[in-house]
Amino acid sequence: MPYLFLALAISSEICATVSMKLSEGFTRLLPSIVVVVGYLCSFALLSQALKHMPVSTAYAIWSGAGTAVVAAIGFTCLNEDVNLLKLSGIALIIAGVIALNLGGASH
Repeated sequence: MPYLFLALAISSEICATVSMKLSEGFTRLLPSIVVVVGYLCSFALLSQALKHMPVSTAYAIWSGAGTAVVAAIGFTCLNEDVNLLKLSGIALIIAGVIALNLGGASH
C-alpha cells in the first residue's frame, strides 16, 4: 500500500508541476488551481507513504521519478530543448534512486 500512495503522490506532483508551467506565472486560473490542489494532494499522499517507508527511499523515488517524468513531458509536449547532457543528468537521477533502493530499508 505505501507504494500505491507514493505512485499517487508522484502523479499529483507531476500534474502540479506541469500545471505551474501552464499557469503562466499564476495568471491563468485553472492551471493555478491545479498547482495548489496537486501539491496538497502530493504531500498528503507522500506523508501516508512515509508511515511505512524510509524517508530516504520514498523521497528519492518521489523527487527522482517526478523530475524524470516532468523533464520528459517538457521535451515531448512543451518543446523544451533536449540534449545528451540533460539526458545523462536524468539517467544519473534514476541511477541514484535505484542505488538507494538497493541499499535496503532500515527502520
